[in-house]
Amino acid sequence: MDDALDRLRQQEHELRAEIARLEAERDSRVRAPAVGQFTSAAGSELLFTAAEKTRMPMIITDPNLPDNPIVFANRAFQELCGYGADALLGRNCRFLQGSGTDPAEVARVRDAIAARRDVVVEIINYHRDGTPFRNELYVSPVYAPDGRLLYFFGSQLDVTRFRTEEGKLAESEARYRTLFDAIDAGFCIVEMRFDAGGRAVDYRFLEVNPAFERQAGLGAVVGRWVSEVIPGLEPSWLEIYGTVALTGRPSRFESGAVALGRWFDVHALRVGEPVQHRVAILFNDITERREAETLLRATARDRTVERDLVWRASRDLLVICGFDGIYRSVNPAWTGMLGWPGERVRGTSFAEYVHPDDLPAATVAMKGLSAGEILENLDVRMRTADGEWRWVSWNAIPQDDHFYAAGRDVTERKALEEQLRQSQKLEAVGQLTGGVAHDFNNLLTVIKSSTDLLKRPDLPEDRRQRYIGAISDTVSRAAKLTGQLLAFARRQALSPEVFDVARGVASVADMVGTLTGARIQVETDVDPGRAADGTPLTCFVDADPSQFDTALVNMVVNARDAMDGEGRLAIRVRRALAVPAVRTHPQVRGDFVAVSVSDTGSGIPPEVLDRIFEPFFTTKGVGQGTGLGLSQVFGFAKQSGGEVVVESTPGQGATFTLYLPRVAGSSVPQAELPEPAVLADGHGTRVLVVEDNLEVGAFATQALQELDYDTHWVTDAEQALDALRQTATPFDIVFSDVVMPGMNGIELGHAIRRDWPDVPVVLASGYSHVIAEQGTHGFELLRKPYSVEDLSRILRRAVERGTGAT
Repeated sequence: MDDALDRLRQQEHELRAEIARLEAERDSRVRAPAVGQFTSAAGSELLFTAAEKTRMPMIITDPNLPDNPIVFANRAFQELCGYGADALLGRNCRFLQGSGTDPAEVARVRDAIAARRDVVVEIINYHRDGTPFRNELYVSPVYAPDGRLLYFFGSQLDVTRFRTEEGKLAESEARYRTLFDAIDAGFCIVEMRFDAGGRAVDYRFLEVNPAFERQAGLGAVVGRWVSEVIPGLEPSWLEIYGTVALTGRPSRFESGAVALGRWFDVHALRVGEPVQHRVAILFNDITERREAETLLRATARDRTVERDLVWRASRDLLVICGFDGIYRSVNPAWTGMLGWPGERVRGTSFAEYVHPDDLPAATVAMKGLSAGEILENLDVRMRTADGEWRWVSWNAIPQDDHFYAAGRDVTERKALEEQLRQSQKLEAVGQLTGGVAHDFNNLLTVIKSSTDLLKRPDLPEDRRQRYIGAISDTVSRAAKLTGQLLAFARRQALSPEVFDVARGVASVADMVGTLTGARIQVETDVDPGRAADGTPLTCFVDADPSQFDTALVNMVVNARDAMDGEGRLAIRVRRALAVPAVRTHPQVRGDFVAVSVSDTGSGIPPEVLDRIFEPFFTTKGVGQGTGLGLSQVFGFAKQSGGEVVVESTPGQGATFTLYLPRVAGSSVPQAELPEPAVLADGHGTRVLVVEDNLEVGAFATQALQELDYDTHWVTDAEQALDALRQTATPFDIVFSDVVMPGMNGIELGHAIRRDWPDVPVVLASGYSHVIAEQGTHGFELLRKPYSVEDLSRILRRAVERGTGAT
């Protein structure tokens, strides 16, 4: 909240400076008290150049007119309160107050205006529709160079959502605070300071836990700069923390603090907004371990008494292990930390104590040690004698036919890291759910309004058709929104087939000109290269061609919007032998088809580059995009075994590259039957409808009966199998939901395919994890929500093909 107020004050100062400059240039100022001049006053260069362009709600009132009326309200303020300029200008702000407004806060504002001074209050106002919202209101007087009071400037911040979320965050904050105070590892959050050249020169402590205070022995450090409390700080720490703050890449290293005489295992990661330059740092005091490692090297050679002292005194796990994975010797800390007696551990394999999920990484580390590599900071879970698991961070040094290893208990550190990850997940979930609620509420508003209007008596036929069309179009948009969300979550039911990417790009390229407009020059370049023997390579992939087309169109539309309607757009298809390292994933080698879309637009700012694939995140204005287009590209790439990578330099455009695994062979087009007519007559076709939802089942049977189908409806798979066994007249087709209690639709389809192979099966589903993960198993699939036309068409097609399997 403090950061938001700082931004408000900064905008207010900039506005005051602009007003002062413009007023000084004018020879005179003529002000008429008539309300009719409010429009000209609000539309002047003075206001629009400084306030109309911001998304922060702002108003200006004139204390020189009766009742201090509003003379300017920018567009953001009008959207906040729901009133247009005509309803705001000439009125005092009090009309936005209501029964929930605190009179004390109103009095504070009134007193500040009377005294001509700044004031910041939190006050409840009311939207035009009567909905209350909580406002952070900042009011400040604006003076002319000669000291005359010109205006009162007001800026507002809607903090309703923040107040609602505060309660939800309180419990999470309490859990975090308990862990923060209880762990043995030192933890702090710092704010970096950089010089003009972007070099980190100092940092200030914002928060520290008790363990940090004990380790550092520096006393109270919150609010102080590190240069004040540790004059001899290792310069490399500043460089590392500065890199973390600027790039967002976490860092882990070991270093000694000369002034403290201690060694630390340090984990640093950026927190908060990138512009805040804040870094969370976790310190593990490894002084004893470093000393133990140093002595361990020496004692491995000369077997002196000192080795035994370190061996017995260390709280870390120390071990001598052969490259075959068999423990030769362990120190007493195994009993203290994990509860295992030394004689129980000696002669056993390390695999007996490592968590199964961590065993592959431990095995790889063992091979590296046998090849002479030094092992650093391998975190694995070790089993305790009572069956629990503790995280241990291992360092090891190879020697002859064995290696020496030291393990530090990092369970508390892991718990804190998980807490931080969960906090970030909650923030992402909040953004996702808010975006879904916003978009679906808009769609439901259209549907609800249309149904209400359809209830009016004597409604003309043209309007009735218009409202019915609005409902149908809105349902289609809702279905598309759901599909985009499932695509991002990698839960979309795909229909993969082998197809030529070059052909797919060519077909989409034909419509790109319509999407981009005449002022954007479109270039297409397909060159997959040649094999070693000189033969041309192909661009075949095994993916859903419809989803591929959608992903390509989404990238093209994103490029078009970035160029503001004018520029050059290039679509390139190449073979790639690796996917570059991206986000937290390393480079992946393989055989890929790379489809790139490049633009000459404004580019993507570095601070938002990592967020562009988040659902509902968009840099476009309100109403100019849902923020789901690139999310669909991301979900399709991941679900298809590929990746999407973006490269951008601000001011020089951006390039999005979609990588899909390349496959050998060629696409085999299937012979398609003629598409059945819309609302084709059923001709008495017998349909067994299997649907556990009563409303959907009633709709489906009624619709089919209207189309002259002979229907029989059951609510689960067992009833369907009984109906197939007992009916005297065979059914021509089975139409079943996928998600049902007991046996699901996929399992029912397999049973019908086994016992009644001549009866085709058509499945219907809005979402099923079985379909999303395993596909349709060869059955026809009708996605919900479906129309009567969709239902009629797919049933006729399945009957004509005479089988439910493709």
